[in-house]
Amino acid sequence: MEYLVLGLFCGALVLGIVLEISMLWALGLGLALFWFYGRRKGFSWRALAAMTWEGVATVWKILLTFLLIGVMTALWRAAGTVPVIVSAAAGLIRPEIFLLMSFLLNCGLSVLTGTSFGTAATMGVICAAMGTAMGVSPALTGGAILSGVFFGDRCSPVSTSALLTAAVTETNIYDNIRGMLRTALVPFLLACGIYGLLGLAVRGGGAGLDLRAVFARSFRLHWTALLPAAMILALAAFRVNVRIAMTASILAAVPVCLFVQRLPLEEVLLAALRGFTPTDPEAAKLVSGGGVLSMLNVSAIVCISSSYSGLFQKTGLLDGCKRGVARLCGRVGRYPGTLLSSVPAGMVACNQTLAILLTAQLCREQYADRKALALDLEDSAVITSPLIPWCIAGAVPLAMVGAPLMALLTAFYLWLIPLCRTLQSCRGKRRREGSAPKE
Repeated sequence: MEYLVLGLFCGALVLGIVLEISMLWALGLGLALFWFYGRRKGFSWRALAAMTWEGVATVWKILLTFLLIGVMTALWRAAGTVPVIVSAAAGLIRPEIFLLMSFLLNCGLSVLTGTSFGTAATMGVICAAMGTAMGVSPALTGGAILSGVFFGDRCSPVSTSALLTAAVTETNIYDNIRGMLRTALVPFLLACGIYGLLGLAVRGGGAGLDLRAVFARSFRLHWTALLPAAMILALAAFRVNVRIAMTASILAAVPVCLFVQRLPLEEVLLAALRGFTPTDPEAAKLVSGGGVLSMLNVSAIVCISSSYSGLFQKTGLLDGCKRGVARLCGRVGRYPGTLLSSVPAGMVACNQTLAILLTAQLCREQYADRKALALDLEDSAVITSPLIPWCIAGAVPLAMVGAPLMALLTAFYLWLIPLCRTLQSCRGKRRREGSAPKE
């Protein structure tokens, strides 16, 4: 019965992708299937409702955070924060270091904004256009962009995936980030070296894009536009609560919108709700977006997906899978077992959010330390999801920048994190076995 229910759920997710139907329909069908399974197991409707709410209650704070992210990213656009950063950064790109700079610039913007999609739609699009003008393979450019956008998606204090992981594991996001930076150091340096070497193969002049001229038609590119970004970086450095830091950044952006960009108050409020779109068509292609409404879909996905956890736990739907994961972790080690579990979870979920929640549900019992679970989730489900061709985590950013799916193979940073962690885990396992007393 368990495998039939899970099989129907997987089929609904796959069918939704094939028919290009919203993921919410498949997730809603999954919720109905899991309720049906619970009824067959003898649970009352009231008990099932309580289980569903128990799962949602674990992430309700993150839903408020998502709305703040929507407001903040819209006002960063309206205040000129994103245009100033992007136009200044794009001037650093040179042909001989193009791939390396594409990786680093997307890393930087994704850390500031915490969104892989938003970074791909701004800095990613710009780097892709420059790469085409320089004659660089879109597969290489796309890989560098994808690596960069998920650098910040993984470890930014305002990243939805990092916030979700912290909520699911009941850990502090700043503690998690410190651990993530530690495990990311070697993969980051190796990725920089690979993109630097590959960039030496780029020949020809750099046909640059005059972004300053494009943005100047819609924005005043004044240094004060950087204040909202500086505010959140400064507060994050002092480990201020993320929601407070984002609120402060929003409050800093409002006067910049009003007095520097000279936008009417009603336009600022509408931008916070619906997102900001510059009047100039060229600028609109690069920096439109944000707003509360832009976060409703991801909030709904997180809300429905998180409702599964209580149902899974109380009805025992995943007990068979959990026993398999326990055996796997016993054979190959805890992190490799979690990594191997995250791949089918991502293949089934087709989105990063559900992949994180499923992997956490499957592997939670293998961890006594919640911080260790959070770190291993970040180094597995968070970065394996974008490497699955049909998962929206990677497919959407690549589509935004016009790169082929082949670019998944050149997203070296995403491959190097699990590789380095697995090697580290294997060395640790051999040391423990070598130090064990022999009979």
